[in-house]
Amino acid sequence: MAVASMSSSMEQPPPPMYNTRSTSVKRLMREAVEMKEPTELYYCQPIEDNLFEWHFTIRGPIATEFEQGIYHGRILFPVEYPMKPPSIILLTESGRFKTNEKICLSISGHHVETWTPTWGVRTALLAIIGFMETPGEGALGSLDYTPEERKILAKKSQSYVCPKCGATNSQVLLPLSEKSIDAQKEAKELISQIDFVKKVETKTETPSSTSLDENNIEPTSSEPILDSRSDVSPITTPNTTIRSPTNTILLPRQNESNNNLLSMFIFLCCMILSFLLLRRLFLTFGTSRSFPPSSTDPFHDDF
Repeated sequence: MAVASMSSSMEQPPPPMYNTRSTSVKRLMREAVEMKEPTELYYCQPIEDNLFEWHFTIRGPIATEFEQGIYHGRILFPVEYPMKPPSIILLTESGRFKTNEKICLSISGHHVETWTPTWGVRTALLAIIGFMETPGEGALGSLDYTPEERKILAKKSQSYVCPKCGATNSQVLLPLSEKSIDAQKEAKELISQIDFVKKVETKTETPSSTSLDENNIEPTSSEPILDSRSDVSPITTPNTTIRSPTNTILLPRQNESNNNLLSMFIFLCCMILSFLLLRRLFLTFGTSRSFPPSSTDPFHDDF
């Protein structure tokens, strides 16, 4: 069965290539154990040969054009996880997200500044489910197909079989029941958090001219797997922006004051040196003159 093939990697100890004392390895192993059983809305496990790549299957949100859809995708974790967010890629066509491209969410690698280590794989999956019924609005990796087109893709997605992990969408998830109501509510609550972050980023983000290759994504290096759309600054950016001009204004005034003091000091030194030089000249040439006695002086007697 497809579920058994996806979870077989966690029934044995991790291969020796992983450092079991690593924070990311311990966190991923713990989450894999917690999510080893499929649910009605989602299922996710690492592939057999890579603990940092997981495959997931999610059900489309109920009472939407996606409700008959079952969607498959990948999650790529950076070596800094959970301090840095994973990258999420959808492999099944949905009409909401592009396939084989990273999804731009506040919980994904596009927005490192909004990620918190308390979030995990389950949070990411619920966020994708809740975010599917929201408009794309031109975000990276988003699509805005018509409801009719999305319904067609939703039915088509049920027969999808992943060529890498072997999962069959129609056989992975449990049948729907009343137990999934709470999870659906939680997914919708995550939408409000994501929308709030999106409004803040709209005020602070700047356009970027960097083009990214989204089709060749493998977590093979020790560098974090991140894909920044733009140089989005955290909420503390206004403080940084205010302080920089203040320093820029104060420094020239301080330099001008120092220059004035130096000029005054040089002027005083020149005045003192000039005074001393004139005094020396006066003493030297003024006192060296001799005044012989006058021959008509009536008081001079030559004895």
